[in-house]
Amino acid sequence: MSSQLAMSILGVAEFLLSTLLAFMFWKKALHRRFPAMGTYLALRVVSTPILSLLLLGQTGRFGNSVDMVRISAQAYFFADWAVYIASAVVLYFICMEVFRSALTSLPGLLKFGLVIFRWAVLVSIIVTISSVSFSHRGVLIIPDVAINLMRSVSLLELCLLAFLCLSMNALRLSVRDLAFGIALGFGVMSSNDFLFASLTARFATLTAPLQFVYESVILCSLATWVVYCALPEPVRKPVMMPVNSTIFRWNEIASALGHTGTQVVQQPANSFFLTDVENVVEKVLKRNLKSRESES
Repeated sequence: MSSQLAMSILGVAEFLLSTLLAFMFWKKALHRRFPAMGTYLALRVVSTPILSLLLLGQTGRFGNSVDMVRISAQAYFFADWAVYIASAVVLYFICMEVFRSALTSLPGLLKFGLVIFRWAVLVSIIVTISSVSFSHRGVLIIPDVAINLMRSVSLLELCLLAFLCLSMNALRLSVRDLAFGIALGFGVMSSNDFLFASLTARFATLTAPLQFVYESVILCSLATWVVYCALPEPVRKPVMMPVNSTIFRWNEIASALGHTGTQVVQQPANSFFLTDVENVVEKVLKRNLKSRESES
């Protein structure tokens, strides 16, 4: 079996797994809980056949005319990178959904964490734009922006997965929870992207075997999501913690941030002091008066 045929088979298997995953995701109404994840799966399923047809047209399968090949090549270039950028943007919202689902039992930390999360996204976008070399002009700058944007998203996915792994016990988050499964799949994909990019840059002669391994890891991630969707999700355990625990205090502090306290009407200190003095004098006079009456 040739490497090209093997990659074609893996590509078909990836499309079938994505279609099955999208079907199960929408059938179980999981898109209501994770709407961004549903959008990502729909984008993946719809874009794959369109890009495949444009790629076939680029190779001259639908006609050998120069105009047809040129139009197909241009359409494939813009469609491919448009889907790539749209996927990166949707992945930002997926990370936010997973973070929100994991911290749903701690509303204070969730609110504070979402603020930090949005600032991290803003910083990532600024870094992405500032790191573009601008050596390419015109439409050729699109790949640079898209790759840098996806790289920032991949780092965010790895950080999210590390956070969930370190705080699973504190958050009472099960390994079988769908939020953890989504983060696990994207974390594996991100690691796969980084390893593939670094290894192909060093070992150019092993591009074909590395690409085969790369596609196999994507299939494993999709299969993991299928298993998570097929198995019943366990009921989330309530977060029980002592009052003096650190995470409870952090949650209370985060809940108090941004809220104005109750207004207390304050009176001058002299009025309280004079009132206390009058009460003491009155008690002393009554006591003296009773003692004199008893002596008489």
